[in-house]
Amino acid sequence: MTITLKVSDNTKKEMIEFFEDFKREKTPPYAHFQADDADTVVTLYESGKAVFQGVSADISARMWAERERHLNPTKKLEMTNSEEKKKDKDKKEIIVDPKIYYANTIGSDEVGTGDYFGPIVVTGAFVSKENIPFLEELGVKDSKKMDDNKILEIVPQIIKKIPYSSMILTNKEYNSKYNEDINMNKIKAIMHNKVLCNLEEKHKTDYIVVDEFAKPAIYFRYLQNSSKVCRNITFMTKAESKCLSVACASLISRYIFIKEFDKLSESVDTFLPKGASDKVDLVGVEIVKKYGIEKLNEIAKLNFKNTEKIKNLINE
Repeated sequence: MTITLKVSDNTKKEMIEFFEDFKREKTPPYAHFQADDADTVVTLYESGKAVFQGVSADISARMWAERERHLNPTKKLEMTNSEEKKKDKDKKEIIVDPKIYYANTIGSDEVGTGDYFGPIVVTGAFVSKENIPFLEELGVKDSKKMDDNKILEIVPQIIKKIPYSSMILTNKEYNSKYNEDINMNKIKAIMHNKVLCNLEEKHKTDYIVVDEFAKPAIYFRYLQNSSKVCRNITFMTKAESKCLSVACASLISRYIFIKEFDKLSESVDTFLPKGASDKVDLVGVEIVKKYGIEKLNEIAKLNFKNTEKIKNLINE
């Protein structure tokens, strides 16, 4: 994956300082630096073009895109993604079942499971047939394809009209629950089940759709000790692109996550990067030096490999 981002001078300055210790010995012509960021190579050119290449290029690029927006709020963001271009070129269409798309549906989706810092948010949303045109006009789609500014703009309009149920699992709660018997997918299944049950009690629906993160048999095995289980579920891959209630759930979850993440950053007076890259480790070191290792229990998911890497960096 290759992502290109145009950055302003103030963002360039921060990038040069940030990647100082990760620079490669050789620098391409007309570039300030080329650096390694986990499994991604970052090249910053004098023109302000930042190129991110690698498996996690989207995570690294998203962090600096958010920084560019923060430092230059009036400037239009310029970013291109080779994967998106390839998809457009190949014209691979996602097959949508009209019986589900145009029905009354309840859908659920989650955010935050891949981020070291920040909570996990799961949302269920109910979309009636009557509200489909409203959502289509807003351009509702998968939150992963919509930038944070757009999400912050349209979700307040969505939640005024679309019934939803959300559940936030803080880092402290997550760390107290996670163990050998309760993994990430089990936690997700329990949270999805709770928001789906909340909505199913109140709204008559034709389909209940979940973006498949575990095979149905395993999903229901996770819920074997739950007092109430929502069972009439249609599991789909890429469900947010095939069902508007899942798309709404995805967007609302992301909206709540952004708000909670900002609060978390303010609480430690530090810009917290999303994801789980090497940049996260460096910020984690700053947090530990400032507040002590126990602070991670409140703001991070301790089972991530980042925790050990942070401890190792401190002990070097």
